[in-house]
Amino acid sequence: MAVYQHNLAPPPGSRKKGKQRLGRGAASGKGNYSGHGRKGQKARGRMAIRRGFEGGQLPKTKALPHLRGFHNPFSQEYAIVNLSKLVAFPSGGEVDPRSLVEMGIVKDAKKPIKVLGQGEAPQGLTIRAHKFSRSAREKLLAAGSVVEEVPFAKG
Repeated sequence: MAVYQHNLAPPPGSRKKGKQRLGRGAASGKGNYSGHGRKGQKARGRMAIRRGFEGGQLPKTKALPHLRGFHNPFSQEYAIVNLSKLVAFPSGGEVDPRSLVEMGIVKDAKKPIKVLGQGEAPQGLTIRAHKFSRSAREKLLAAGSVVEEVPFAKG
């Protein structure tokens, strides 16, 4: 007989039906312990072993570190400079990232500089920074200072 997809079947005797009626007396063939043997975890039903149980060993889910929150890998950290710190510069002078590092106002030259509006704005300065807050920009322009945003070059 030719073998086609529509008449495929397992060989006779290879697929036996399991005993459905467990624990119905010795004559049923699955009486007494119902095929589970005596005592122990496996004798006490499938519900006795929860998913992920590793026999008393610390489960993987507990062994992993508990990380909380979220870290945005694309966030940009700025070196903050308040207007109150810019009073140290003489009137009519220029303020740029290099001069802020030289004066010791900014410690980390690798971060872009953002000027915030806390404090009084100095008069007549030309300030170059990477970012300005809205309040800092308004205060500086009202005081007669020049505000220039410069691009940040990593490296």
